[in-house]
Amino acid sequence: MTKEKQQNIQAITNMEEDFARWYTDVIMKTELADYSPVKGFMVIRPYGFAIWENIKNEYDKLFKQTGHENMYFPLLIPESLLVREAEHVEGFAPEVAWVTHGGGAELAERLCIRPTSETIICSMYSKWLQTWRQLPFLYNQWCSVVRWEKTTRPFLRTSEFLWQEGHTLHETEAEAQAETMQMLNIYRSVAEEYMAIPMVVGQKSEKEKFAGAHATYTMEALMHDGQALQSGTSHNLGQHFTKAFDIMYTDRDGKRSYPYHTSWGLSTRLIGAIIMVHGDNSGLVLPPKIAPIQIVIVPIAQHKEGVLDKAYELKNILKEYKVKVDDADGYSPGWKFSQWEMKGVPLRIEIGPKDIEADKCVFVRRDTKEKIDISLDDIQSAVAKTLEDIQNNLYKRALDMREQKTSTAVNIEEMKAKLKENPGFIKAMWCNDRHCEDTIKEQTGASIRCIPFEQEIIGEGKCICCGSPADKMVYLARAY
Repeated sequence: MTKEKQQNIQAITNMEEDFARWYTDVIMKTELADYSPVKGFMVIRPYGFAIWENIKNEYDKLFKQTGHENMYFPLLIPESLLVREAEHVEGFAPEVAWVTHGGGAELAERLCIRPTSETIICSMYSKWLQTWRQLPFLYNQWCSVVRWEKTTRPFLRTSEFLWQEGHTLHETEAEAQAETMQMLNIYRSVAEEYMAIPMVVGQKSEKEKFAGAHATYTMEALMHDGQALQSGTSHNLGQHFTKAFDIMYTDRDGKRSYPYHTSWGLSTRLIGAIIMVHGDNSGLVLPPKIAPIQIVIVPIAQHKEGVLDKAYELKNILKEYKVKVDDADGYSPGWKFSQWEMKGVPLRIEIGPKDIEADKCVFVRRDTKEKIDISLDDIQSAVAKTLEDIQNNLYKRALDMREQKTSTAVNIEEMKAKLKENPGFIKAMWCNDRHCEDTIKEQTGASIRCIPFEQEIIGEGKCICCGSPADKMVYLARAY
């Protein structure tokens, strides 16, 4: 084996020793992404982009099934539009990147590179909406946005990232609320069923809600290191933006009315979640439903007669799946095993002369690393069952991890101790007071991730900070 090939399979940093380094190692060594010449901006490589496409396709299908249509809006937003909703611009001002020159000439008005698109979309809605008969507006766009972050990490927090943002208008507040919850449920269903990541869903506190929103709802995942990751948000924007942008229509009674507005978005940070929830010290572990390659077939002694033919015959039999035959010359089977294990391919099939003679092959599961002899006559049913088992096991394993890393606390001192012993979610009561929320963050570094829809009473039902009676149970955690 050449020195170059040996270097390619050097060990990934152990996650228990340095989780941040492990995370970066996985991304770089599996070629998901790379750093670009512009600080904070990443290049998403083909393997990483294929994962994003699979995520995107599942969500896009459900968006369209619920009546949403895709559109595209400009990258640049005039400053005069951005400042029309004061709360919104205040929330994003520190992260906005500005274009001040075009073709060498100074622009008459600064243009911001979109940090989100509410303002420019609303300016167009004000032109298009005339009558209640046009409602609802159910639109979405897939695009990139720029938020000039001080500290960046690939996929989790980058200055530019890919995402989708839906923006809808409705006649009534009830319809807007129903839309907000429908999209949150769609977000959760794909995250859990395809990415195998269990989510805690609920409402954000007033402090944590989206700038300009009436209410923000979120799904929160817990990473292997005990930190939370906000994985998708859905906002009921009420009439804040429709009033700011003079979006009016003639209602059913012939009066001029403002519609109700929602927006919702998720991004490539979901790839970071997949890495940190499922990955191990050998690299990626990908759920079959989201993996770019579901099965890799590695021929053993491929130079021997009939081995490659049989490998490609198996690929043809399994053509309903995403299958790759690794017939690269100059690499040992062991090297290939390590490479595909690192890249997280859910199922490896090994086939060699002795296997062919015995009319069998060997299955190796990425999640458990278990090796199983499989009759070639049963390969189709065995593949279907194995991939389903892997998908279900990854969800169960992630759920078990989250439950093991979820504790309760009745005061801040107990919370500090729990976070030190077992970093993760802390369930506690909160009195809904902003001062208590700020105090918790100052003393523990943890924020209120959400007020879950599924409520419990912790301890005697008293606020973890001030000890006053509290009727809200919240999930607290340190977060990315």
